[in-house]
Amino acid sequence: MVMEKSFVYGIAVTDYNFTGREEETKRLKANFTSGINSILISPRRYGKTSLVDHVCRHLNNDDMIIVKLDIFGCKTEYEFYNALAVAVLKQTATKIQLWMDEARDFLVRLTPKIGIPLDPVSEISVSLGITPETHSPEEVLNMVEVIAKRKNRRIVVCIDEFQQVGEFENTKQVQARLRSAWQHHHYTSYCLYGSKRHMMSKIFLNRSMPFYQFGDLLQLQKIPTRDWMDYIINHFEAAGKHVPEQIVERICEVVDNYPSYVQHLSSILLNHLPQGGTVTDDMMSVAISELISTNEALYMQQVESLSAYQMNLIKAIVSGIHSGYNEKRVRSMFDLGSPSNLVRLRDALIERDLIFSEMRQLYLTDPVFGLWFKRRFLYA
Repeated sequence: MVMEKSFVYGIAVTDYNFTGREEETKRLKANFTSGINSILISPRRYGKTSLVDHVCRHLNNDDMIIVKLDIFGCKTEYEFYNALAVAVLKQTATKIQLWMDEARDFLVRLTPKIGIPLDPVSEISVSLGITPETHSPEEVLNMVEVIAKRKNRRIVVCIDEFQQVGEFENTKQVQARLRSAWQHHHYTSYCLYGSKRHMMSKIFLNRSMPFYQFGDLLQLQKIPTRDWMDYIINHFEAAGKHVPEQIVERICEVVDNYPSYVQHLSSILLNHLPQGGTVTDDMMSVAISELISTNEALYMQQVESLSAYQMNLIKAIVSGIHSGYNEKRVRSMFDLGSPSNLVRLRDALIERDLIFSEMRQLYLTDPVFGLWFKRRFLYA
């Protein structure tokens, strides 16, 4: 039996490393079961993929089929259609001949390239070569509904990194085509989620966009400290080590309950702690420095192309100024330029996913980036 890792970050987690999200799990499970479309929006590394995977593992697969795909690598509309068609075909049947039979009308104009690996554990590779000359968008988008009807089973299509659709050429028309097809599906529902909150918000929260009010919108919040407490303590105990409650509270506080960073910081502490040992405040300080250092290359890359004014706005936010940037005192203190310049600064940093706006206040997207920025540019 393979031992589960005590703390996992940067990838989707198994049930052993999943905690909290009881209400979100219940709601998403009900949506999948009832055929209601779902949209998940949150900052990066908040556990959207882990939540969807967790829900899928606890559904009765006799009643429905789950199709999952990640479209991060899709740069065009037809790259998306190819990825969608391959995922649907591969995940709605277990044998090649079976899914070729299910989609025989769809495949008749294609010569699919199928790679069967020698290793039975490896996945079959499929390339369809769908183009505007072989299939219209509607044919591709409706294929899953046709298969669902033939099987007389509900299908839920889960699409990760859906914000990529917002980058396609003529994106509004592409989105309109998707919405127009999918809104008429009765056997198929969709769960759409992505890692760029501002892009997802543009697609789903803008009244002028086709996907406005497409389904049940879940904006994931931070996992509260109470949901981390037993999880972290029990994982330390399982490894023969100990962590006091006040240290768990500090772990959550330092990283602002950011799920991936809670796991990462806990992992650093666990790995440096000797067998039978107990985490101390001094160990916490060392672990925080290591967490910041581990991510420094990424943070440097994020700021190296920023203008002086953009850096100054981040300095203001890190200093605890979240609003009132038009005030002469604040503009002068942080050298933010004219009021009209502020709008451009804000929009540019939101576009880069470095900050977000909430209730007319600005905040950093990444709390550990804030810790690094303070050390590097404010307290240096």
